[in-house]
Amino acid sequence: MLELGKTEAPKADLIKDVSEADFMAEVIDASQEVPVIVDFWAPWCGPCKQLGPALEAAVTEAKGAVKMAKVNVDEAQMIAGQLRIQSIPTVYAFYKGQPIDGFQGALPPSELKSFIDRVVQASGGDASGGLDEAIATAEEMLEQGAAADAAQVFAAILEEDPQNAKAYAGLVSCYLALDDLDQAEAVLNGAPVEISKAPELEAAHAKIELAKQASNAGPVAELTAKVEADPADLQARFDLAQALYAHGETEDAVTQLLELFRRDREWNDGAAKAQLFTIFEALKPNDPVVLNGRRKLSSMIFA
Repeated sequence: MLELGKTEAPKADLIKDVSEADFMAEVIDASQEVPVIVDFWAPWCGPCKQLGPALEAAVTEAKGAVKMAKVNVDEAQMIAGQLRIQSIPTVYAFYKGQPIDGFQGALPPSELKSFIDRVVQASGGDASGGLDEAIATAEEMLEQGAAADAAQVFAAILEEDPQNAKAYAGLVSCYLALDDLDQAEAVLNGAPVEISKAPELEAAHAKIELAKQASNAGPVAELTAKVEADPADLQARFDLAQALYAHGETEDAVTQLLELFRRDREWNDGAAKAQLFTIFEALKPNDPVVLNGRRKLSSMIFA
C-alpha cells in the first residue's frame, strides 16, 4: 500500500482520560499547540456511550490534527461548573487555551467529521492528514494519461479515508479513462451513502451517463452533413452533440445543444437543457466551457 498522509500518532497520545488535576496540562496547555476536543460525559449517560466511541474514531482519523480529552463530570464537578455544563454529552473544542467551538448531544459520524474539520481549519491546520496533496498528485497523473497509476493512488487514499468523495470521483474518472465503464459504475455504486450527494460524486455520475451515451454515438461527419442539410432536424442536432462530446469536442457539443434549445426549448421534454446540465455537471465549475455555456443558456431562458 502507498504511504499517504501523516504518521499516525498512538491512540494513547491522541485520546486521554483527564481529571481536574491534569485538566490544565492536558487541555489548556496542550491546546497551545493543537486543538483539544473535550468530551464531558458520565458513566450513567446513555447518549455519551453512543457519542464517545464515534468521537474517538473521528479524532483518530484526523491523525494528530486534534487531540481528545475525556472528562467524567461526576469526578470533575468543579470544571463542569466553571464551564457551565448543564447537560451531557457536551463537547468543547479548545485552542490556545480558549473554547472555540462545541455542541451538545450525540451527532452522526458525518457531522462529527465536519465538526473536527471546522476546528482544525479554525486553528490553521490540515484535517485531511495530507491526503489533499495525494489527491492533487493523482489528479495530475490522470491528466497526464497515467490512469492506471492514478487509480492505485486514489484506491490507497480510500483505504485511509473511506468517505473521501474526491478520491471516489477520481477513481471513477480513472476507470472511464481506461474504458472500463462497468468498473467505474461499481466504484460509484460502492460509495458510502453519507457522501452520495457530494458534488464530486454527482459529477462522477454525470461522467458515467455521458460515457454510456458516447458508446452509442454516431459518426460526426455524417451527422454534421445531416444537420447542415436540414437545420430543423433537431434529433440529428442532438445526436451530433452527443457524437461531438464523445470525440472530445465538448465546446462544439455545447454549441449545438444551445442552438437546439434556441430553436425549441421544449423539444423531447427539454432534452437539450437536460443534456447541457449533464455536461456542465461533469466538468469543473470554473471550466470556460461551463461558464460560457451557462451564461448563454441563462440569457436564452430569461430573454
